[in-house]
Amino acid sequence: MEIRVLRYFLTVVREEGINRAAEVLHITQPTLSRQLAQLEDELGVKLFNRGARKISLTNEGILLRRRAEEILSLVDRTEKELIEQDEQVEGRIVIGGGELAAMRELPELIARFRENYPLVSFDLFTGSADLVKEQMEKGLIDIGVLMEPVDIEKFDFVRLEGRERWAVLIPPDDPLAQKSGITAKDLKGKPLCLPMRGNVQNEVMNWLGGSYEDKNVVFTGNLATNCALMVQRGLAYSIVVEGAVPFLDRSKIACVPFYPELRAGSVFAWKKQQPFTPAVAKFIQHIKCFLGMGEV
Repeated sequence: MEIRVLRYFLTVVREEGINRAAEVLHITQPTLSRQLAQLEDELGVKLFNRGARKISLTNEGILLRRRAEEILSLVDRTEKELIEQDEQVEGRIVIGGGELAAMRELPELIARFRENYPLVSFDLFTGSADLVKEQMEKGLIDIGVLMEPVDIEKFDFVRLEGRERWAVLIPPDDPLAQKSGITAKDLKGKPLCLPMRGNVQNEVMNWLGGSYEDKNVVFTGNLATNCALMVQRGLAYSIVVEGAVPFLDRSKIACVPFYPELRAGSVFAWKKQQPFTPAVAKFIQHIKCFLGMGEV
């Protein structure tokens, strides 16, 4: 059992429902439901009686609630004792990442970390995965948020659960903007703006069918925001991941996902065998616990 999942379980118990608990935890309802189902499968028991308006605990669920409260109380007390020994950890951590949905994990990670280490501050660098990797190899960026495919032989990493979904930016008055999904046929002959990364272009080209030379590629870009300006002017259809465009004015630009879907994973990565400052080392451990082995 993961500490993180036990916290999820107790939140659902407290809120008496999965939808409200998901809002409190800032995760999606399907993700929370899946975590609870996996917990039940792992334990081999049913934990909840699911009613129309709220859920209640089975006898096994009541026992797990009691034990989970004891376990988490011990975890919290242990963490507090350890923190008291190194509360003077300070310094700056440089984090690099692209315009990705994965970056939404970062605010919560940092907020929880700074509760324990308030003297640590952060520099945020935005760039493509290739540029972030280059800066990591030079020691200028401590931790990168990278979208796959990416060669990470030189890096240790934790893979995120969510996946980036590819989509097309389209002028809102274009007929394609009314579709629920864009097919490769829809984009045939259209002027395109593609991601600048070569290996990402290959993924997109495989989905589109054919080769780069067969396509009407007018632009390439490493940031979706600038590509969106070309779309607004009617110069191209820009292929992006949805996480790159959360703040675009949807009255001026439409974002329609690929059909069939094309998705990509993301990772938090850092250079192998790199001597890190105490602040960076502790933040890496924080990432591992929060995303891999249980919430800190």
